[in-house]
Amino acid sequence: MIELQKVNKSFGEKQVLFDVDAVFHKGKTNLVIGASGGGKSVMLKCMVGLVTPESGKILYDNRDFLQLDYQDVRAIRREIGMLFQGTALFDSLNVEDNVGFPLRMFSPMSEEERRERVNFCLKRVNLENSNNKYPSELSGGMKKRVGIARAIALDIKYLFCDEPNSGLDPITSRVIDDLLHDITHEFNITTIINSHDMKTVYDIGENIIFMHQGRAFWEGSKEEIAVARKELPELDHFIHASFIE
Repeated sequence: MIELQKVNKSFGEKQVLFDVDAVFHKGKTNLVIGASGGGKSVMLKCMVGLVTPESGKILYDNRDFLQLDYQDVRAIRREIGMLFQGTALFDSLNVEDNVGFPLRMFSPMSEEERRERVNFCLKRVNLENSNNKYPSELSGGMKKRVGIARAIALDIKYLFCDEPNSGLDPITSRVIDDLLHDITHEFNITTIINSHDMKTVYDIGENIIFMHQGRAFWEGSKEEIAVARKELPELDHFIHASFIE
C-alpha cells in the first residue's frame, strides 16, 4: 500500500498540489484520472522521487519515502516497476536485453538466472520466443508488453503506469488492461495507473482517484462513479469530455 498525507508541491510561485491525501491499495488496480493540468502527473512524479514536495508524507507500507536515507530510498526503488507512456525501450537492445536491463543493474543474479527470469516475464506477457527481436520489429502492443515484462523483472511490489493505452487501438488496449489487471492480482502488486481513458476505468479500475486543480477531489470504486457524477459536476464534466474525445 502507498499512502499520501497532506502532500504539497509548488514550482516557483505556482502551487500544483494542495494537501493531497490518497491511498493506493495493495493487490488492486488504482486508477488516477483527471484533466491535463489537474496534478496527476506531478503527484506520480512525487511518489517515485522525480520531484520533491515541500511538505507531506509519502508512505510505502508505512515507510516515509521523503525521510529515508539514500540506501533506503534505493531499496524502495528496487521494489518499483515503471511502464512509460512511450515504452522507453532501448532501440539498440533486443527484447531479452531490454527486459534484463534492470536485472543487470540491480540484481546479483547470474547470467543463467537472469535469462530464466527474462523468459518467465516474457512468457507471462505472451511474448515467448521474442528474445532476439528489436523494438523496430515490434508492434505498438508488443512494445507495451515488453515494457510490462521489464517492469516486473525485479519481482516488484509497486507498479506505476503512465497512460499505458496511449496510441493503441481499442482491441490492443483491452489486452493491455487485462494484462495489468491480472498481473496486479497474481503478484499482489500495488498498481497505479495514470489514465484519461474512461473505458479502462470502467473495465479494470478498482480504486479510482480523481485529481482536479491539484487536489485529490474524489476517491472511490468504479461502482460509485455513477452516484458521484450526480453530486460532483467537476467529475461529471471530465467523464463526459473523455467519452467525447
